[in-house]
This record gives sequence, C-alpha cells and structure tokens, in this order.
Amino acid sequence: MKRNSNGMNNVVSALTARTQFGQIMRRASQRNERFLVDRRGQPAVIIMSVKDYINTIAPTPAWLRKIGDESKRKGLNKLTMRQIDAEIAAARRERRQTTIVTKPAR
Repeated sequence: MKRNSNGMNNVVSALTARTQFGQIMRRASQRNERFLVDRRGQPAVIIMSVKDYINTIAPTPAWLRKIGDESKRKGLNKLTMRQIDAEIAAARRERRQTTIVTKPAR
C-alpha cells in the first residue's frame, strides 16, 4: 500500500483491496484510515469508517451537538427507551390537561 500525494489516503489496487479486505476494514474502522482503491490506475472508490464518513460528509449540526452535551451533563443520555417513552407520555398528558383547562367553554 502506498500513500498518495496528500498523505491522507492509502492507495491500493482493486486486487489488493479484494485480497486484503478484512485488514483494510479493520484499519479503516480502528485507526480511522482511508483507502483509495484504484482500478487499472484510475481512482474508483474510497473505503472509510462510518464514523469518519459521518464526521466528514454529514457532521452533527451545532444545535444537536449542544443538546447532546447538555443531556450528558444532566445524565439524561443514560435513559432507556422505556424511560424516554414514559417521559414523552407524561409531557403529552400534561399538555392535554393544560389545553383542556385553558380552552374556553362553549
């Protein structure tokens, strides 16, 4: 495997990618390495980890990152789905009761 001119990606032939796919996947996921696979000397595909892809191509918006940080600070990131569902149900019940009380009588 060789590095390309910018030093970021490992350039491998399609044959090497096929014969060493497990090792390439392991390095991509564990070391966050990227691999440019070329076919007959032409760039064909890039192999990268899902985490690297998300961070590069679809980064978390700042507002969502802020919400996540706040939930970690409050310990809310450890809630189970059952607890989350219960919180949503309670908020909906409270909202319905508030709506009923504030609606004018007909």
